Amino acid sequence: MWQNSPPGSLYDHIRVAAFSLGPDGRIEQWSERAAELFGITARQAVGRDPLDVLAPAPTARRRPLTDTPFLGEGGLDGRAWTGLVPYQRGDDSRQQGLAEIYVMPGENRRGERSALCVAVDVRALRGIETDIAASEAVFGQSPLGFFFVGTDLTLLRVNESFAQAFGRPADWHRGRTPHDFLPRIEAERLTAALRQVLDTGKPVADLQLVGPVPGRHERRRWSVSLYRLHSGSGRPIGVAAIATDVTGRRRAEREAAGVRRNLALLNEAGARIGNSLDLETTARELLDVAVPQFCDLASVDLYQGLLVGDEAPPGLADGSGELRRVAYSSAVSGVPVDADHKSVQVGEVHRYPFHSPCAQALRTAHVQNVPCREGDEGGGPELGAVVQSTLAVPMVARDTVVGLAQFSRTKGSEPFGERDTALAVELAARAAVCIDNARLYRREHERALILQRSLLPPGDPEAAGLDIACRYLPGNAATEIGGDWFDVIELPGHRTALVVGDVMGRGLRAAVAMGELRTAVRTLAMLDLEPAEVLSALDEIAHGLGRPGGKQSAPRGVRGSIRPSDLSEVYLATCVYAVYDPVTRRCTVANAGHLPPVLVEEGEPAMLLDVPPGMPLGVGGEPFEETVVELPEGALLALYTDGLVESRDHPLDEGLEAFREALHDPGRPLEDVCDHVLGALDTHHGEDDIALLMAKVRGLPPDRVGDWTLAPEPRSVARARELARDQLTAWELDDLVDTTELLVSELVTNALRYGEGEIRLRLLLDRTLVCEVWDGGLVQPRRRRARDTDEGGRGLQLVGLLSAAWGSRRIPRGKTVWFEMALPDGDSVPPDAVEALLSLY
Repeated sequence: MWQNSPPGSLYDHIRVAAFSLGPDGRIEQWSERAAELFGITARQAVGRDPLDVLAPAPTARRRPLTDTPFLGEGGLDGRAWTGLVPYQRGDDSRQQGLAEIYVMPGENRRGERSALCVAVDVRALRGIETDIAASEAVFGQSPLGFFFVGTDLTLLRVNESFAQAFGRPADWHRGRTPHDFLPRIEAERLTAALRQVLDTGKPVADLQLVGPVPGRHERRRWSVSLYRLHSGSGRPIGVAAIATDVTGRRRAEREAAGVRRNLALLNEAGARIGNSLDLETTARELLDVAVPQFCDLASVDLYQGLLVGDEAPPGLADGSGELRRVAYSSAVSGVPVDADHKSVQVGEVHRYPFHSPCAQALRTAHVQNVPCREGDEGGGPELGAVVQSTLAVPMVARDTVVGLAQFSRTKGSEPFGERDTALAVELAARAAVCIDNARLYRREHERALILQRSLLPPGDPEAAGLDIACRYLPGNAATEIGGDWFDVIELPGHRTALVVGDVMGRGLRAAVAMGELRTAVRTLAMLDLEPAEVLSALDEIAHGLGRPGGKQSAPRGVRGSIRPSDLSEVYLATCVYAVYDPVTRRCTVANAGHLPPVLVEEGEPAMLLDVPPGMPLGVGGEPFEETVVELPEGALLALYTDGLVESRDHPLDEGLEAFREALHDPGRPLEDVCDHVLGALDTHHGEDDIALLMAKVRGLPPDRVGDWTLAPEPRSVARARELARDQLTAWELDDLVDTTELLVSELVTNALRYGEGEIRLRLLLDRTLVCEVWDGGLVQPRRRRARDTDEGGRGLQLVGLLSAAWGSRRIPRGKTVWFEMALPDGDSVPPDAVEALLSLY
């Protein structure tokens, strides 16, 4: 069947020209392509010698016609000839070329010799040859895989690189479709892309295909780019493609992505793990980082012995010790992580079997990669059906295994590799250090709290003429201990010292400083100093706490010359010291930079006592002042630290006002008042310790006081004995009459012998019996041991033997010597005065 060929054939590219020669060797026919190639029309060429037409005129004149390559002596010789002939395009001598001419002999219809000549421009031919050679070189020698697909989507040609990449010979691929060398799904994707490129002309770049290669076990990945091919006339004739094996590059990209993910995970772990000094919180922070970014399930177990003790517990070395699960996290609902056939709950104490991988990890301090299969030990049937593998990672801190972290991935997830194992070890190590720090902090914090609480009064203290209630709330476990303290000190004469203080700063040093100051307060209180004198002495002690060896500070007048580096070591503390006398119901208060006490009288709003604030202890330079307050019966006095009324959420003034409003009903039981205050104020912020000391006034009734003034004469001794006997009889304390009468006689006798002025005898009855003898002498009594030959000097020894306590104190105009007697309770027998007298000799 004859049909028109489509434009753009090879002849169009080569541009072949034809002409014919007659029997005489002259041009007989001249084609339009010859006219286009040589620039000579048919009218100019027909009937002329070909050499005259093609070659320049001088060349034609130099050579005879018989010398032309076309003719012999008698015209055309009938020989075929091929040769190169230079030509000049038309009349322009500057446009010269070289044509390759094919002379093919023949006969015309009259039987005469003729020839058909075909001429091709050599430069066009050599360009096509060069293009073909370059295309063959690129196609055949390129390391990239080339293949051509026809319009029917079958392979027309592939190069050797493509054949090697897909594991088949090059000839095998001819006429094949993508379904012959790719899996079905991948073949359909490639076929759809080929059809799309062929239809639209839009190229497709980096189409990822995955498939096996014959003779290899691994799957390969290729990147394919497609573009449409066109003929010279622009007609689509197929699709060309470049295929590159990117399996290695993909693996490298995946590894690089894994490295970036691990680095990001480590960076996140550094930012999130260890933000608190709480064991459970730190363990949960580890799991928050690991799940689900690193694994699907995770748990943390810590040695129970390390959590509750100081030394290494039994079983720690061989991995058989008890562990407590402190944290668990799962991205898969309903799947437990346990080392037995039952789920271990958070907070539960358990053990791992000796030969289990978890125990081995604890024993060797090396990570164990445990593949979980259904029915395996340590997985359980339910777990084995879901979990693919588990990393049992020992948590090591300071060369000690503190616990075990388990990371598990479920089936369908990527299995753990070497890089994952290294990352799990790093995560567990970071968490282990933080957990060990939290453990050590918790231990030290608990010790400090024990120390701090041991320095506080046990239970509810008792005092004569006062109902006492107190509360102490330490800061939360995440904060350091503070230096808040309070104390209730019984003084001679049924007086009571109320103390509340706060060492500035936090930590164990503040708690120790608080203990030293509290001990100093008790010591100074027993000397029966005035409140302002007690604070002055405390000021010197506080300033010496921070100096080497406890060296006391420089005199007040030269403290300004102390270097700032020395001042930084000074312990600063605030303190309120109040002394209450139940007989007079007077309270003497001195303040060292502390918040003022609050006084509540029945029917009146609570008010802050106007007490000169003074400077904190340890600063010095200013004397302390006292304030004397008359406390009516039923009044309420509250001493407190700043943690009760101050927080970040509100200013101090608002806290003080809220405290005063909470004390609106002092008539309620004192314990209820304390609970109401702590409930009404924001005491759960945990920013600081809270100390609250509340005292309700109930003065000593007048019938419990015996007070007499005696003349400084010998007969006052008998009078004192008589007054004491009568008063004790009225109080129905007959069991104490003889002993008290004897001791009163001794004290009055000493007042007459060594004292001055009038003598005052006072008996006070409350929880104990107190006897006081006052005189105007300044010489304090001193107890000494009398020799066997001495006639006197045994009076104070006798007082010490027969009384529960005795002592002396200064008063503004002399001194007071006192002794105290325990009240009979029906079971105990009072000391025998005769036996005591005989024991002195």
